[in-house]
Amino acid sequence: MGKLKVGILISGRGSNMAALVEAAQDPAFPAEVRCVLSNRPEAGGLDFARERGIPAVAVDHKAYAAKAEFEAAVTNTLLAHGVDFVCLAGFMRIVSPVFIERWHNRLINIHPSLLPSYKGLHTHERALADGVKLTGCTVHFVRAEMDVGPIVAQAAVPVMTSDTPDSLAARVLTAEHRLYPLAVRLIAEGKARVTSETVDIAPDAVDETARLFSAR
Repeated sequence: MGKLKVGILISGRGSNMAALVEAAQDPAFPAEVRCVLSNRPEAGGLDFARERGIPAVAVDHKAYAAKAEFEAAVTNTLLAHGVDFVCLAGFMRIVSPVFIERWHNRLINIHPSLLPSYKGLHTHERALADGVKLTGCTVHFVRAEMDVGPIVAQAAVPVMTSDTPDSLAARVLTAEHRLYPLAVRLIAEGKARVTSETVDIAPDAVDETARLFSAR
């Protein structure tokens, strides 16, 4: 069985994309990044990918009259680079049910909260306003409803009394950069599988995840 062939969709600097690219530089990592695609030609993450020899492609959503045409171009670009699995990493376009179905159970996202809490935007401001003591991040398979889908992995981040939205966001982002490569690896190794709209995790992978985040 070969490596999982990943395409990463971004809209900006793509720090989670960078974390995936860096993880995939390890020959033992079971996935390879076949291309990075952005809907914004000026996205800084495209340069990051190019500098590391990864095909980086802009598919400008503004160049298409209809969303369906844009998403067809995205899919065709991914397929042209041999992609069989897609990671959203700061991709600031809501993908359609048609696109989601085309990549069913081969499309994941990372969200800066412990889903199902704080779906949508302004997650850190809302967490602070509610006075929660733990927040975090979630990697999940994408479904038609926003920020809903089988959960692959989560990391909890404590909320400090001195936190601002920016300081909390920075700490959560650090956890994201560790969680996303872990989730991709579990999927690539067959240790995380969707069954009846939940993700079954292999027992050794559950233990490994707990060790990774309890060590910090």
